[in-house]
Amino acid sequence: MTTVRRRGAAALAASAVLGVAVASAASPAAAAPTPSPSAALPAGLYGTGDPTYDGVWRQALALLAQDTVGVTPAEKAVEWLTGQQCDNGAFAAYRADTKAACAAKLPLDSNATAAAVQALAALGGQDETVKKSVDWLTKVQNADGGWGYNPGGASDANSTSIVIGALAAAGAKPGEVTSKDGKSPYDALLTFATPCGGENGGAFVFQPKQPGIVADSTAAAVVAAKGEGLAAKAGAKDSGDSCEPAKTIEGAAHNGAVYLATALAKTGHLLTPPMPGSDDPSKKPDFGNTADAVVALTAQGMADRAKKPLEWLEANAADWAKESGPAAYAQLILAAEAAGADPKSFGTTDLVAGLNATGPEPRAEKASKDSDAAPDSDSGSGMWWFVGAFFAAAVGVGVLFGGRRKSQR
Repeated sequence: MTTVRRRGAAALAASAVLGVAVASAASPAAAAPTPSPSAALPAGLYGTGDPTYDGVWRQALALLAQDTVGVTPAEKAVEWLTGQQCDNGAFAAYRADTKAACAAKLPLDSNATAAAVQALAALGGQDETVKKSVDWLTKVQNADGGWGYNPGGASDANSTSIVIGALAAAGAKPGEVTSKDGKSPYDALLTFATPCGGENGGAFVFQPKQPGIVADSTAAAVVAAKGEGLAAKAGAKDSGDSCEPAKTIEGAAHNGAVYLATALAKTGHLLTPPMPGSDDPSKKPDFGNTADAVVALTAQGMADRAKKPLEWLEANAADWAKESGPAAYAQLILAAEAAGADPKSFGTTDLVAGLNATGPEPRAEKASKDSDAAPDSDSGSGMWWFVGAFFAAAVGVGVLFGGRRKSQR
């Protein structure tokens, strides 16, 4: 749980401010590069922007969102995603040449792999592909029970959360997937929870010593703590309004949801973090993380606290989705579905038609020709993808755009 689950505007900021390497069911501070007019994109790919940094992520979110609303994706769209898998089961952010084996130095990506698992497991008929990816994820689990953005990197809340969602989607019990030291993903996730009190009390930080963008990591962790993934469902009612000392992942998830609810209470939306080197608070709405927060609150059983941000998204997010592309549409669809809203009548926008129009025509449903949500540019996703992407850049892996995993807000 995008953006980074999963999958935001501050990936670049996080890289500069935190100065560490590491994603996001999640939107970058800078746009992903746009290919030249002569550059041909794969026929089965969703979105028109350069897929170098988010191809697998945005494709996985698009297919997952389509499946969630009962749309059967085009075969070539599914084939494009499965064709991105390396022989060892991992996915990179994007492979331009899938005829050649994955290069030894190709940056493998836990977030892209986990997002692909969730999409392919939901679609069905891809058992071998899913199994290979899950096997790879378990092999690269860190000793603390968590995952980093790239294998061998320090565990972070976003990557650990989206892998939990992948394990659950594949039929595994995340709490029983333990490291060589006997640590589970929930053991790792609990280390990212902050105590009550203070500005970010109750939130989940990106890493214990690197706070990062807490709204993104908190939304991802709350969803994962419920054993859910990017397409999370509503949980049993949680009526608590206060942060309480917590020693369990369940208690920490409650506190994280309280943090999100409090952050959203005044305006109904979150704000993008400030740019690198700036101490001035941002005044720009963070659409992707607001959508992820709606999913998290609903999964935690705080649907009443998700109502205001959902209404804000219905009134304000159409232009963002149109500009950002398939992953942004997908995030809004998943938020609407989780909260019980109609993604085909989301404010004045048919999100499903908008998403369908960004790629190959689905087999079971045609995109509405008169939809006002026609696509424009490339990817959009939550902070889950974005944060880890830029962290990967810090270690020379490359600059990633994300959104968990990301796009322009």
